Amino acid sequence: MPRMSLNKEMKIEIRVMLIAKGSDKPLSGKEFHVRLFDKDLFDDDAIGESSLDKNGCAKFFLTEKHFAGFKLLDERPDFYFVIYKNKKQIFKSRVMQNFDLRNAEEFKMAEGEVVDLGTFLVNA
Repeated sequence: MPRMSLNKEMKIEIRVMLIAKGSDKPLSGKEFHVRLFDKDLFDDDAIGESSLDKNGCAKFFLTEKHFAGFKLLDERPDFYFVIYKNKKQIFKSRVMQNFDLRNAEEFKMAEGEVVDLGTFLVNA
């Protein structure tokens, strides 16, 4: 598989919005953390961890380091995320397959690219 030629200055922001089921309020608070993964055949790659802001948004940033080294992030990663409350898993998203990051590397370098995984209702 060809490697991406990601500019070292480029940042790809991946975000997800979380809403508490029943109250329809943004999920937030210090007790919540979200981890983003790239699903692989044998060993899933942990992309990063995020707290939630007051709007229920978790943000993860991909930089050129995610595309170098022993485990290369696919050009079309299969993302999923896991939500933890007080370090206990409370939600695991479905795998969102084949995100095309090649389009992101063509984005103007002024601010980077934002990939929105969507808004999810969570029993919290």
